[in-house]
Amino acid sequence: MMFAVAMTFIDQTIVSIAAPDIVRELGLTSSGMQWVINAYLLALAAFFAVGGRLADLYGPRRIVVVGTLVFVISSVMCGCVPKGDAAQGWLIGFRAVQGIGAALLFPAALAVVVAVFPPERRGRALALFFGLSGALTAVGPLLGGWLTAAWTWRAVFWVNVPVAVVALVLTAMAHITDRKRTGTLDFVGAALMAVGMGLSVLGFQQAYTWGWDSPATWLCIVGGLAVLAYFVHYERGVRHPLVDLRVFKDKGFAVDAAVLFFAMLAFVPLFFFASVYAQVSLSASPNQAALFLLYVFAGFALASQWGGRILDNRGARPALKMGGIVGCVGFALWAGELTNLSMHDQWLYAALAGAGIGFILAPASTDAVNRAIGPSYGEVTGITQTVRNYAASVGMAVFGTMLTHVTRSNVTSTLESRGMSAEQALDTAHSVSSSITGSGDASPPSGTGPAADQMREIVSAVRMDFAEANQWVFYGMAVALGIAFLFALLHPGGTPASSAEERQEQASTPSG
Repeated sequence: MMFAVAMTFIDQTIVSIAAPDIVRELGLTSSGMQWVINAYLLALAAFFAVGGRLADLYGPRRIVVVGTLVFVISSVMCGCVPKGDAAQGWLIGFRAVQGIGAALLFPAALAVVVAVFPPERRGRALALFFGLSGALTAVGPLLGGWLTAAWTWRAVFWVNVPVAVVALVLTAMAHITDRKRTGTLDFVGAALMAVGMGLSVLGFQQAYTWGWDSPATWLCIVGGLAVLAYFVHYERGVRHPLVDLRVFKDKGFAVDAAVLFFAMLAFVPLFFFASVYAQVSLSASPNQAALFLLYVFAGFALASQWGGRILDNRGARPALKMGGIVGCVGFALWAGELTNLSMHDQWLYAALAGAGIGFILAPASTDAVNRAIGPSYGEVTGITQTVRNYAASVGMAVFGTMLTHVTRSNVTSTLESRGMSAEQALDTAHSVSSSITGSGDASPPSGTGPAADQMREIVSAVRMDFAEANQWVFYGMAVALGIAFLFALLHPGGTPASSAEERQEQASTPSG
């Protein structure tokens, strides 16, 4: 199961490194490139609960196989995107289908792992699952940089083919027993969740293009949140709901979900923004940017294992509090160091930021599952992972809008100070900021003549402006971890009460 979900983790980061090459070859817009990344995350969030429910209805092993096939076929189609006007829609569309495949695959795989281990051993087992699988995300930037430089950016999608083949073979060899439950799939609830999440994220991400004073921006944001509110109301009256909201009556589960939400606002978006910062402000190559991210993963992997032990011995509350404090301090110190433009001077703060999130993800996810032992494993993991991936989508959208806006403002001021008229400075800043925040491509033009010389001078001048804009993003991530700490203080602590007799009874219940 860890091998199967490795693909879903790798694809959260591998595209960020290849973004400049994708934009250059296909001619994507800046917002289009961000949608290539966010379409995957949003589809994960919107359909994760569906994946968990399908694992209940048809058995997790079967859904693992179906999800793997959907994922790998859409990966191949992403790599086969044609050049021309259809490229942007093609790539965004198949990235969304890829996210749906991951949404089927991941909750089913996690349900298998949870069902195999009893609660007293589940903490370390899931810490290994989340820690090792999360650490495999580090392979994404490294592999993406190497494949892009040695072959083509299309290989970042095709590399999933051999991984999927091995995962399918291992799944067949494992002889996993499928346990099914009776019930039906809530199609209306699934549609409401997808529409609500999609509209709200669309509003956040397009706020820079449409403007925060645009009715379209607020129509999407408020409309999406209203649809999600109606989804909650609707689910309460359904016999077989997509999301069993009764699990939120447990205070510990509700706190776990809130902490996960604010931690994930920073975690996945961090890969994109740190990669773009390294390639723009530090003039790093894709491979160097990938190595830069290893600092984050070093802290994350170590803290994940430590957090799992804390969970087993003392419960989730200490791990969540520690993660909130360490992450908040790490991101804040890292933000202050960004304008020094030295990669090697930032390693400690990057590791602290990664460690903070590492202390949170595995303990909060595992504690949430343990506290909701009554409902099905697939359903509960679907809820927590939906929260995580929706938060990642919102984080990408909000921080992306923030970065583009501040970069444009900083570059405009710089150009005006160089004697450019206000109108010309604003137009030029819009072009430059859209280019570097959308793709991470800050390479000076290779042409000759006054225009090319001027653009090279502008690109060189705005590196510090872009670093200062990134400080806003990283301070925003520090605030998100600080809020996660405040929610962690509300955690009831201890471990969920669940008798051995109850677990034995659940395990021996005949399949539907």
